[in-house]
Amino acid sequence: MAIAETDRNYGGRSVAARKAERRSLFLNAALSVFADKGYAGSSVADICASASLARRQFYDEFGSREDLLLALYDQIQLDARIAMVDALDAEPSVNLRDKAATAMAAFVESVGSDPRRAHVAFIDVVGVSPRVEKHRVDQRSVWATFFESIIKGIVGDDYEPPGGYRWASTAFIGALTALVHQWSTTEPRPPVSVLVDLMTVLLNALIDDAPLRAGE
Repeated sequence: MAIAETDRNYGGRSVAARKAERRSLFLNAALSVFADKGYAGSSVADICASASLARRQFYDEFGSREDLLLALYDQIQLDARIAMVDALDAEPSVNLRDKAATAMAAFVESVGSDPRRAHVAFIDVVGVSPRVEKHRVDQRSVWATFFESIIKGIVGDDYEPPGGYRWASTAFIGALTALVHQWSTTEPRPPVSVLVDLMTVLLNALIDDAPLRAGE
């Protein structure tokens, strides 16, 4: 039986594992380079130097610097969603306001605790190209669907926020991204707890009329 190229082992490690490691190195390098020089002021050579990898290896993983930017942006967004789900799963309280605070703390911690991630997510991706702008809009739809699933998980399927989920999610996500963007560009930055408190208030406003669950 033929062995797939990605399943072959070199030095005890599969090609797939080596590719995954290189991809991770390039993403981490981009995080540092974009935050330091800005996307517009950086180059593939800068990223390769930071990752200590060759230009050929870069193009084995990404078609362009823009592709790398989108991959990094998507990873930051995915990490934030995973952090929120994990935090809610671990939250013992059934109190709606406690859950809202937990979700907001997880988001801010994931995106906002590292200013480089906030820089890429809210500054570097803006206005790069029509393709990147469309991708940002598409990601808002992903967040809107996620927002709806999170709210329903907290208050149940029967509840619908003011204006319905489409408009409520648009309003909330817009406020959330604008706030974290503002925070990431402010010096000195206010404590993260300020962001958590403010976004918790906004989220609570959307679920304030929801039927209270057991323990509330």
